[in-house]
Amino acid sequence: MTLESALTLFVAVPLLTAGVLVAVASRTRLILTVLFAVLGTQLAAAVATVPWVSDGSVVVHQVALWAPGVSIPFVLDMFSALMLTVTSLLTLTCAAFAVAAGEAYKRFYPPLVLLVTAGVNGALLTGDLFNFFVFVEVMLLPSYGLMMITRSGRASVVGVAASRLYISVNLLASTILLIGVALIYGVTGTVNIAQLHGAASEDTAVAVATALVLFALAIKAAVVPVHGWLARAYPKMSPAVTAMFSGLHTKIAIYAIYRIYAVIFDGDSRYLWVGVVVFSATMLIGVLGAVGEAAPRSILAFHMVSQIGYILLGVALFGPIGLTAGIFYLLHHMIVKAALFLAIGAIEVRYGPRRLGQLSGLAKTEPLVAVAFFASAMSLAGIPPFSGFVAKLSLIIAALDAGQIAAAAVAVVVSILTLLSMLKIWTGIFLGEPTPTDSRTLPEGLDPAHSEATGIPDGRDVDGRHRDGVEITGAAAGATPTDTMAPASTTASTTATDTVTETATVADTAEAGSPDPDMVPPGRRIGLALAAPALALSVVTLALGLGGQLLLELSGTAAANLYDPTTYIQAVLG
Repeated sequence: MTLESALTLFVAVPLLTAGVLVAVASRTRLILTVLFAVLGTQLAAAVATVPWVSDGSVVVHQVALWAPGVSIPFVLDMFSALMLTVTSLLTLTCAAFAVAAGEAYKRFYPPLVLLVTAGVNGALLTGDLFNFFVFVEVMLLPSYGLMMITRSGRASVVGVAASRLYISVNLLASTILLIGVALIYGVTGTVNIAQLHGAASEDTAVAVATALVLFALAIKAAVVPVHGWLARAYPKMSPAVTAMFSGLHTKIAIYAIYRIYAVIFDGDSRYLWVGVVVFSATMLIGVLGAVGEAAPRSILAFHMVSQIGYILLGVALFGPIGLTAGIFYLLHHMIVKAALFLAIGAIEVRYGPRRLGQLSGLAKTEPLVAVAFFASAMSLAGIPPFSGFVAKLSLIIAALDAGQIAAAAVAVVVSILTLLSMLKIWTGIFLGEPTPTDSRTLPEGLDPAHSEATGIPDGRDVDGRHRDGVEITGAAAGATPTDTMAPASTTASTTATDTVTETATVADTAEAGSPDPDMVPPGRRIGLALAAPALALSVVTLALGLGGQLLLELSGTAAANLYDPTTYIQAVLG
């Protein structure tokens, strides 16, 4: 196998492994071992592709060795290599969080994650519009399953509505995307991106068809005014799924917008003003939406919309500086936003979903999560020495260089509002004196007497074992999933509370003391395993800030391939 043909392994390995894991669904430990082996190997392989194309070269494999223009091309350049690396890192990190939170022990969670991974990798590598649509669907279909199986407890009306909205919007966007691709094929006779170079700038019919594709991608990317679905759906997903989707789904759409406009529109300057207006509005409306929210994840969801405006402003400032700044911002944002969702997710796993003001003093009781959140929040706001400062400064410089003074001003104002919103979460949750927690509001199944309780109502695998592998004994062995998922707020003697109490050992009880039946004294409950994923990503954003020159250079190489796609086209067409 040649190095070029090895590109197909980014899709084939996770896809085939997912099928095998379904057949051995009862072997929880084996499945998780295989999952992390595949994700870890993929991350190493993705990192190895970066120096492979660091000189600006483009690597192509024509699948099944069909002639160029006929086969499905797998294309690797610096942009796709960087995206592969960051998406692999985020998938691995979110999977580690899912294990710590108990979500990964849901049946079919590992194979579904691998299917999502295969779809993401394929979408990043394909050089064919129709196959891009296919890989997006490969990514989305298992995502719907992940949303369902990771839902804890009984589904609320709001949760069901959010899931329905997420699925409906994505199905609609996929339909529009497919229609746009069909129109492009009907007008040009091809869906090969390289063969379509400059077609939209030369033919109005192709421009309209391609604009339909870009509109569908804008929906998936949650660009204003088609952004409302993200702010309503993301906060209702499980913490691990929210973090993973934040780094994958919308970012694949953004990647495609960059690629399509650079190649098919050939960076046509006639339409760039539309992007500047829409993306500036996305920045501003997204951050203003966060002002009215009181739940941390809802605030972060609106900020995600705002930051998408920043990222896409790079393509509207089409040029070497603008594209470099946009790509750097994209990579930075994927890491920082996932870190923020994981930090808040760790709090929700242990303390339950809370609004601002219902929990305080976590900076003293949960220092690891506090550090991870603070570092990531400052990076999101663009405070040095984190990567967000380099990203925002580069983008503002690019806007000024392109003469877009208004866009640069909006970027500065939104940065200030972002900082205020992050401080709003910080003061509402982390500052102040630690407050006793009302046991009646703890997550379902959480024993207030134990600092390391799972906080997951059904944190057992299909073999009836706890997520740490300890056999359930005594009365708990006969507990049903319904029993363990009974709401803790009904009475103090619910089945779920009885089950946890009966499984506690005497030593555990002695060490924990005898807490008040209703009020739990403040104390650390978020362990290292749960805090480590967010903490690790916060370290990455700090490293990217201190060593931003390296990533800027790599982003510059990626931008050069987009600004002048000649090398890309020659490599694909031979």
